[in-house]
Formats: sequence, C-alpha cells, structure tokens
Amino acid sequence: MSKQNALLSAGNIGDIAVANRVVMAPMTRNRADPDGTPNDLMRDYYAQRASAGLIVAEGTWPVAAGQAYNRQPGIETSKHIAGWSAVTEAVHQAGGKIVLQIMHAGRIGSHHIKGSDVATVAPSAIQARGEVHTDSAGMQPYDVPAELSTEQVWQVIEEHRQAAKNALAAGFDGVELHCTSGYLPMQFLCSDSNQRSDEFGGDVQGRVKFAVECIRAMASVFGAGRVGLRMNPGNRFNDTKDADPAGSHIMLLEAIADLNIGYLHMMRAPIESIDAFKIGREKFTGTLIINDGFDANLANQAIEQKQAYAVSFARHYVSNPDFVKRIIADLPLTKFDRKTLYTPGASGYSDYPNAEM
Repeated sequence: MSKQNALLSAGNIGDIAVANRVVMAPMTRNRADPDGTPNDLMRDYYAQRASAGLIVAEGTWPVAAGQAYNRQPGIETSKHIAGWSAVTEAVHQAGGKIVLQIMHAGRIGSHHIKGSDVATVAPSAIQARGEVHTDSAGMQPYDVPAELSTEQVWQVIEEHRQAAKNALAAGFDGVELHCTSGYLPMQFLCSDSNQRSDEFGGDVQGRVKFAVECIRAMASVFGAGRVGLRMNPGNRFNDTKDADPAGSHIMLLEAIADLNIGYLHMMRAPIESIDAFKIGREKFTGTLIINDGFDANLANQAIEQKQAYAVSFARHYVSNPDFVKRIIADLPLTKFDRKTLYTPGASGYSDYPNAEM
C-alpha cells in the first residue's frame, strides 16, 4: 500500500473540489479530427485517466488563426463543443474533473496546417525560427506573421472570452490559459517577440497586459476560482527570448494578483538561474501546481513540505491510464512508446492497458 498520503488527499484546486492532488498535465497528442473536432478516441483517452484529481486537457485553439499543429483540437465551432461535451461527460461519469487549456499559437503556425485563407498573427511581424511538421507538406518553416493592430488585439482577447463560453457549454470544470512554450501570450510577454509601442508593448507593464486581459475575460465566464494560468519562466521553446524572463513573469503574477484566479500551474525552469517554484510560492497566493521531473515520492514530499498544493504529471500519464491506482498499490509504471506520441489512431494513445492486480 502506498504511503503517498499527501499526494492522495482530497482538497480543492481553486473552486474545483478534487479527489486527490494528482493532476494530469496538458499534452498535445494530435488525435482530433482534421477540422479540430474531438472524437471517440479522445473521449476514451481522457475517461481512462479520470482518476486524476484534475485533468488539464491539451492545448486547444480558440479560433483557427490560433492553431499550431495538425489534428490539434479546437473550441470554436458547434462541432467542437459537441465533441468536447462527449469527453467531459465521460470524465464526469468516471468521477473525474477536467479543465480546458486554451492555447492560441500566434506566430507558431503554418498555412499548410490552417489553410492559406487563415492569417498567422503575432504581437509583431517577426518570424519565429524553426519548423513545424505538416501532414500535407512535411516539415515547413513557421509563417511570417501579420502584426495585430491594437483593435485586433482586443478582438483576440474577446475570442478568449468566447472560447471560455464554449468550454463552459461543453461541460468543462474550468479553463487554463497557456502562457508558455512560445505561444501568443508568451510572445506578448517576451521582449524579443514583442516590439510594439502601444498599450500591449513597450516596457514589461505593457507586455503583460495581453495575458492579464485574457485571464480577466476567461474569469468573466467561469468565475476567477475556475481559471488557471500555466507558465514557465526561462522557457526557450519555439524561439522564445526575453531580456529578463524571471522579472517578466513576476510582473505578470503581480498584475493578476487582484483577480484571485484559482490556480497557477508552474513548470520547472529550464535554466538554473531561475527558481520558478519559488517565484510561484512567493508571488501567487492561490493554489500552486508544480510540474516537471516528479515521480510519486518526490511529488508527495513536495506537497508535505508545502512547496506546492498539487503536482502535475505528463509522461507518466501517456502509458499509465491508471496512474493513481499504481501509486496507491505501489505498482511499476509502463514505459511509453515515443514513436506513437503524435501519430493518428489508438496505438500508443488509448490502448495502454491498466495494471494487473
């Protein structure tokens, strides 16, 4: 029998009551239909993992301009809402809770994925270095984005509000803003990708405004206690650069302090000079979830030592749908097949078996 008493204890993540402190982290898995509609595969995948205290569903685009990858789900159309409704219903029937991560990719996009009639947009017209896999044309460089006008920025914020409304209609328990990995909120936050001179650019007070207003818009739908923020100071993925990553993220947390959102989902900083977890503890007064590099023992210790309220796991959930049961019974974990992480179909996705007792 497991001794992970803190990790397995019930509680509340913001305004969401949870059965344990085990959180399933959002993971892009590329299994949606070509138009972004969640399907039966996704329903089964998430329902299998409903014993997590909270599932954070994968990064989902609010509008077509925000799509980053082939077979990435959306939350824009009635079909998207219906597809996600089947997912949330299955998770709830299995006793779980699930929130949707809203992810606008900004300049991390390609017309080979979204279509030539869908613009790729960003804070500034600066192309991200790198390439993205497309089903139709293989590896392709990221598009050169169009710079959003001030009016258009406010429109994108309203698109986040509408995405939250659609997520509520689909039965989600909350929403999380993806503010890392080089996607649109982080593009606004970082000094390298944001060269604007209006209210959404310039110094760090201007650069944090986009994320603040998106959070405010999402909270107007769900209530602040059911809104989360995912961040990772020092993250350099997707050509992310900032002159002062720790300072920028601290400023963002200070700017949302009076919003009283439900939780902060903080990833371990990839550079040693930044202690992201410490920043989260010192600058955020709500529920702190930490992520990256934890097993059950380390997660339990972190919660016992008040380093965080809950811990999220990604790779362990790829191949262990019954991860919580394995923690309870102290069972070994199944290794995942890296080759099937992003391929279509059930293989390496919803076909991993539960442990034999």
